[in-house]
Amino acid sequence: MDEKQLLEEQRIQAEQEEKLYKRNFTKFGLDMNLNVSLGAGLLILIFSLYALFNLEHANEMFFLVQDTIITNFDWVFILSSNFFIIVCIFLAFSKLGTVRLGGTDSETEFSNFGWYSMLISAGMGIGLMFWSVGEPLYHASQTPPIFASSNATHAAMATTFFHWGLHPWGIYALISLALAFFTYNRKLPLSFRSVFYPLFKDKVFGRLGDVIDTIAVLATLFGLATSLGLGVQQINSGLNFLIGIPFNVTMQVILIVVITFIATLSVVSGIDKGVKFLSETNMKIAGVFMVAVFLLGPTGYILRTFSNSLGLYLNDFVSSSFFISMGDKSWQGGWSVFYLAWWISWSPFVGMFIARISKGRTIREVVLGVLIIPSLLSFIWLSVFGGTAIFVNREMQGGLFSVVENNLPVALFEMLSGLSQIFAADMFVGVIRVVLSIVATVLIITYFITSSDSGSLVVSKITSGGKETSPVRQKVFWACLEGLVAAILLIIGGERALQALQTAVITTGLPFALVLVLMTFSLIKALQVSYTRQKRIKDISKFKRIADHLKVFDKNKAKKNELK
Repeated sequence: MDEKQLLEEQRIQAEQEEKLYKRNFTKFGLDMNLNVSLGAGLLILIFSLYALFNLEHANEMFFLVQDTIITNFDWVFILSSNFFIIVCIFLAFSKLGTVRLGGTDSETEFSNFGWYSMLISAGMGIGLMFWSVGEPLYHASQTPPIFASSNATHAAMATTFFHWGLHPWGIYALISLALAFFTYNRKLPLSFRSVFYPLFKDKVFGRLGDVIDTIAVLATLFGLATSLGLGVQQINSGLNFLIGIPFNVTMQVILIVVITFIATLSVVSGIDKGVKFLSETNMKIAGVFMVAVFLLGPTGYILRTFSNSLGLYLNDFVSSSFFISMGDKSWQGGWSVFYLAWWISWSPFVGMFIARISKGRTIREVVLGVLIIPSLLSFIWLSVFGGTAIFVNREMQGGLFSVVENNLPVALFEMLSGLSQIFAADMFVGVIRVVLSIVATVLIITYFITSSDSGSLVVSKITSGGKETSPVRQKVFWACLEGLVAAILLIIGGERALQALQTAVITTGLPFALVLVLMTFSLIKALQVSYTRQKRIKDISKFKRIADHLKVFDKNKAKKNELK
């Protein structure tokens, strides 16, 4: 790129940022777009007040909304998620896959090992800790309508792979590509309004962009609140299992307040090294924890289950992916639709993270890296914990499932207890059970803190219009609001808190799914322009090299003629 073209791009970028950032409110230590921040904040506040002062009515309305969406719009989640995977595969293997994030001369900021490590850390969190035992166990006992097999264990694990494999990572890959491309190639702010620039041009810097960012903030907040709600239920069950703390909504709200306070201290400190250290420590503890269960448990059974289930998953992938229930929708609504809505709501958080670390890589590298490696590692994690749970349940003649059927948060701890009783020597049963349970509880708490902390940073970035840094007060506000939403959802649900969390994420995931579909067309349109430009630059560079080579050849020929 020559100096004149570079200056022109810098001028355009400055004008675009001026249009967006001049609308920010910058008093009282804040730097936020009021339309987005107040819009999202007021909607959350109205929802919270309505729920708290009309708890019974809110409970009824919440589950009515869930039933309406699942009955009439389940196809939106199923078809859109498949569409995202198809687009990812198209981008990876088409000519557009050669487009480099950041431009033709851009270099990667992280090594391959570092990049893959961070991808793994993005995929390992509260969700896998909560569901890795309960879900396979549930499917093994209650036959799912997809991945038909004569072996209930293989069908159960393949179904779990389906919920945690290519579909969530396809959503993450696509949204991270869009954010990275428009930020690093088009020099637009790191915000969701930017990905619609090819379709709406400068309108994205006005009220239309405010609506897009508000939807993104609401989806992210409810996606985070769902994760935090699940996490605090599991923390409560772990503490109840270890030291007898009561398992109820009141205790869970208290835990949310305490852990959110710790997360806000992390935000206030502004010490990135501390957050980074905590994230890396999480990965190390999770790795040791998984290996310990793998070695202590039915190792051979886990390996066979992994291989057979992966084969079934790959063989029936297409038919199961497009399955839409024609009759009773309770299973698909409670599992597949809930998961897809959760991934869509969670995608702004993970998408921004992946976008930030992927500069300098090609579209093909990002798509294949995001789709394959994290999915495979999730399958391994699920096989270790889910396979062990199914084995323990069989040895206990169904005793494990009878305990956790209506209490999924305690599933992990009951499985660890059963594991120690079956495989450990009598004198070590209690020690192994307590040690593994403590490690699990600590791991869930640290995941809760890092999710809340990182989530507040992402929401603060969106509400500031995509600025690199946001004021501390702003981050603290969003961290507290995340905790408030999680607490409200638990209070609404009461004993059916899990269903309340599912309803919230399905409700916010529906409009955001449509936003992501529109985003996909915007991304493809922009990539085609970028590919043409990149090809032209390469052709010009190639012709210059040929011309330079001919000039050298002509000079050498002239010298030879002079010598003659």
